[in-house]
Amino acid sequence: MVQRSGYTKGEVCWADVQTPDVAAAKSFYAAVFGWRYEDLPTPDGRSYSKAFIDGDLVAVVAPQNPAQQASGTPAQWNVYFCADDAREVAEEAPHAGGTVQFGPEEVGDTGVMVFLEPPGGGTTGVWQAGTHAGSGRHNEPGSFAWAELLTPEPQAAVGFFQQIFGHEVTEYPQDDGGTYTTLIVGGSEVAGIAPAPEDGDEDADGGAGPEEASAPDDGELRARLGWQVYFGVSSVKEAVLAAVTAGAEVLVEPEFDEDAGSIATLKDPQGGVFSVLEV
Repeated sequence: MVQRSGYTKGEVCWADVQTPDVAAAKSFYAAVFGWRYEDLPTPDGRSYSKAFIDGDLVAVVAPQNPAQQASGTPAQWNVYFCADDAREVAEEAPHAGGTVQFGPEEVGDTGVMVFLEPPGGGTTGVWQAGTHAGSGRHNEPGSFAWAELLTPEPQAAVGFFQQIFGHEVTEYPQDDGGTYTTLIVGGSEVAGIAPAPEDGDEDADGGAGPEEASAPDDGELRARLGWQVYFGVSSVKEAVLAAVTAGAEVLVEPEFDEDAGSIATLKDPQGGVFSVLEV
């Protein structure tokens, strides 16, 4: 069991989903991952839910803000990179070619949050830990396992993260001529960056690492632009069946090649796109 009590600068430490229907999302993800919840109030009188595997906090299901609800925005998963100083990151982001979308904002005593956008897009959370360090498990069934940015400007995005967090990188040439880049902290790969395919290009896809994967169609690719969050499962086949039974749409069909690993991409009933990865 890979339990975590803290994270290093530049690691992906957390994921949460903002959804138009918290109760429905809780029911869905409980069916897929077996999460149990603790409900807490928000300042505006609504509630959000902490998601647990056994006693370990692994995610949060949160309501959308009023602007998102008014515009009919679908649910969205966010990923957060660990930072020693979120305010310093926000100050550096424009110099690295990015923009600050929100924050820095203190979230009680739990930490400081910032949302950035690197060149090419892809809302990116930054988290400076207070009492909340991040996910209590990593790369385990029901917990965060991998994050991947699909972007039209992969080289600029890689440079952005290197400047902000000091990532080292490894580049994996792909059969289509593109490059899959992984961000590295302390010798370990922590996230991937893949080029977004051009219109009509059916051969380019990310896929939870440097291995090639089957390509989704153009509509599916548009849904996947930005950060893609992957959760570990003990069986992709069983997770997909549970998700479909609970109302999910399959965007990328599972592959059951033991050498390449098993991966599938799904859309929850509120529109949140996520993937499952066999661990």
